[in-house]
Amino acid sequence: MPQYVMVIDRGKCVGCQSCTVACRVHNDLPVSVIYNPVVTNGVTGLFPHVHMTHVPLLCMHCRNTPCVDACPTKASQQREDGIVWVDQDMCVGCKACIMSCPYGARSSHDGVAWKCTFCKERVDAGEKPYCVNTCHQKARSFGDLDDPASEVAQLVGAKGGQWLLGELNTQPGVYYIN
Repeated sequence: MPQYVMVIDRGKCVGCQSCTVACRVHNDLPVSVIYNPVVTNGVTGLFPHVHMTHVPLLCMHCRNTPCVDACPTKASQQREDGIVWVDQDMCVGCKACIMSCPYGARSSHDGVAWKCTFCKERVDAGEKPYCVNTCHQKARSFGDLDDPASEVAQLVGAKGGQWLLGELNTQPGVYYIN
């Protein structure tokens, strides 16, 4: 069984928000829901040596899932391939999963929880998530971490991908490299 992960190269991200827009459009998200925000930090430094950093955020698709564990109805689920998703038909809108997510990656709309699913329907069809396809800087990669020949396995192996809030031991499925 594959273990799907995303690798984000922060050095390549220019903060263009293409991932955010593609996700919103293709998933037909309501205005109040954003699966892929990009946080910009900066400007730092002294002219002419200034720079900004951009941090694309999304559901981390953790292996140790506080959101799934907190869900009283089992609407928050994790597939064997690592993808975390919400069965909105089972969700009662209690927001336990939203409160338990240390990454702030869930939203509530129309009384149910919403979150990034790594575009699981596309993954099941052998395609990459919309945010990966639209990134013109190629800052995002997606694939099977357990396949040593995959781009994500090579990137994590060669560049030592890091997790956000690694000290929480949620073992995220999103790695950041610089």
